[in-house]
Amino acid sequence: MSHPTSASARAGRREWTGLAVIALPCMLYSMDLTVLNLAVPALSADLQPTSAQLLWIVDIYGFLVAGSLITMGTLGDRIGRRKLLLIGAAAFGLASVLAALANSANMLIAARAVLGVAGATLAPSTLSLIRNMFLDPRQRSIAIGIWIASFSAGGALGPVLGGVVLAHFSWGAVFLLAVPVMVLLLVLGPLLLPEFKDPNAGRLDLPSAALSLAAVLAVIYGIKRLAEAGWAWSPLLAVVAGAVLGALFLRRQGRLEDPLIDTRLFRSPAFSAALAINILGFFAMFAAFFYVAQYLQLVLGMGPIEAGLWSVPSALAFTVGSMVAPAIGHRFRPAWVMAAGLAFSALGFLMLSQVTLQSPLALLVAGSMVFSLGLTPVVSLTTDLLMGAAPPERAGSVAAISETSSEFGGALGIAVLGSVATAAYRSHITQAMPSGLSPQATEAAQGTAGAAIALAQELPQALGAQLLGAAREAFIPSRPSLPPFSPYFQQGFLESNGKSVYLEGHPIIKKKKNIIFC
Repeated sequence: MSHPTSASARAGRREWTGLAVIALPCMLYSMDLTVLNLAVPALSADLQPTSAQLLWIVDIYGFLVAGSLITMGTLGDRIGRRKLLLIGAAAFGLASVLAALANSANMLIAARAVLGVAGATLAPSTLSLIRNMFLDPRQRSIAIGIWIASFSAGGALGPVLGGVVLAHFSWGAVFLLAVPVMVLLLVLGPLLLPEFKDPNAGRLDLPSAALSLAAVLAVIYGIKRLAEAGWAWSPLLAVVAGAVLGALFLRRQGRLEDPLIDTRLFRSPAFSAALAINILGFFAMFAAFFYVAQYLQLVLGMGPIEAGLWSVPSALAFTVGSMVAPAIGHRFRPAWVMAAGLAFSALGFLMLSQVTLQSPLALLVAGSMVFSLGLTPVVSLTTDLLMGAAPPERAGSVAAISETSSEFGGALGIAVLGSVATAAYRSHITQAMPSGLSPQATEAAQGTAGAAIALAQELPQALGAQLLGAAREAFIPSRPSLPPFSPYFQQGFLESNGKSVYLEGHPIIKKKKNIIFC
């Protein structure tokens, strides 16, 4: 990573300005994954989607992003990375307008699907452009750190900016946030971004593209459903089917003269190790984010905006770490830096493991900041190693592999932790379930903490308070019992002011138009 290069290989002002331009759509890419959650209550009241339609409105974007990455990365190698980026930006802007103007659930699903396919062009195109714009290894490491930081910044800004927009405009306005950024990219991109493509690339193999899309969609869909609903045959079969299709895809790549993925890259120990570490890093990161979001909203009763604000310190730590990690990686061996980062993140996870129902919020925030800061060298340096190992003509497909591995790692982390947390919750809530509930209510409350909290709103006050206490206790098992009720709530009842429900003087869950969203 520290081999000297000639002065002519070093990037200048134009390249760094171009990096700022391509960081903007990356920020929007991650914002679009989170900002819709805030708009769900309003669009539900307006469009009145069925439960199945609402799931597809929320999920279709992420599914198609993950499924289209490999195809789009390879397509950029063939037609030109700047060209694909600009085509994707135009499609993203138009689809954003379509989503903002949607007057039916199906129209919004279709718009979100187009957004997913267009979004899949952004990450591999921008990362592969960085590979070609920054030939000096030291500069490339810094550029990749900035690129990673833009995603983190987008994830942090999504809930905050979305909440501000929704406070003054209708739900469709959250999609219009993307339009001025994409227009700016379309204007400045041709002026600042050079064009790169593989001059010897052949035709895109459509069967391979179909196999990669089907394989990734099936696995991501199955993992996500396992995380949401627990173990069931249909999501398990989807994961198995996706794995089989993935094996067929890799087998086909080994036989093609011009494959979508050069399987010879996996023979490199450095490439394979970096890919595996990247998956594990995102596994831990997304699992922890899942836990923190659940705790803030279900246990502390925060709304999405408030929970998003308390997640900003973690995102800022990740952003700062992404900027600092490349410089540290050039002073010391990357392997040692990543090992130190993993050890530091383990300290953050240890802090999170000490969070109880009575813990100050500062412990949760500090723990999340520590593990975020520790994981930044892992994410930044593995991405740099992957792109450094990529031949310039294959940078797009390698960028797609990197992004797809991140999607898989994150989905697996949520699924595994979600399954473990659900199993632990069910085990403890069964023992602490208050008497007097109907069989149907008992079954619903034993499903998830969110379901138990929603059910408590419909129960008599005393029984609802008991169920809320049991659900909170079950969410963090093997913890000390709840403290005594405050004097104001000596009878231990549940009281609502129309906006928040309180137990022991603390808000449990926010309500809007009598619809509860957890």
